[in-house]
Amino acid sequence: MKKNEIEIGKAYRVKVGSNICDVRITGENRHGGWDGVNTATNRAVRIKSAQRLRGLAEPRPTRRKKIVSLAEYEAEAAAETVPTDEPAPTEATGAADGAPATKRGRKAKDVEGKPKKASGLDAAVQVLSEAGEPLSTGEMVKRMIEKGLWSTGGKTPAATIYSAILREINVKGDQSRFRKVERGRFELAR
Repeated sequence: MKKNEIEIGKAYRVKVGSNICDVRITGENRHGGWDGVNTATNRAVRIKSAQRLRGLAEPRPTRRKKIVSLAEYEAEAAAETVPTDEPAPTEATGAADGAPATKRGRKAKDVEGKPKKASGLDAAVQVLSEAGEPLSTGEMVKRMIEKGLWSTGGKTPAATIYSAILREINVKGDQSRFRKVERGRFELAR
């Protein structure tokens, strides 16, 4: 805006810091610029240049009313819904086509697709049970990858398996599937 367009007593949108807020101009400042009051906070604001003014303050769009009770919400939702040809999902029957509905109303995914890949620890258990002897994590990883039980994109898969096995031993104790035989070698505990 231009300096000569500003009128005292009117409200303008003003850039204050990083925010744009409504300010009512109360008068000219003796050092230049204008004094005003932020209409939202009633705090005094000094506007040093007309560049900060963005235009006249127009009424902001009204916000939706805050719905306090569930009955009001359901009544408003029922008024807004448009009838369709498809039957609506119900809690007892699940989704419209008979598949169980998820929490947000979407259809549940088919679990029948492809089998889930084994985790690194599950693959290590399989390799150790087939080996019948203590193995190092490097040997375990090599066998897991050869048999296609596990794949990784990491640079140090042996270290990953090593730390995972140690974590399971520390957390589960006697219930752990692994037992440390010697430095760097593990066997099945059962």
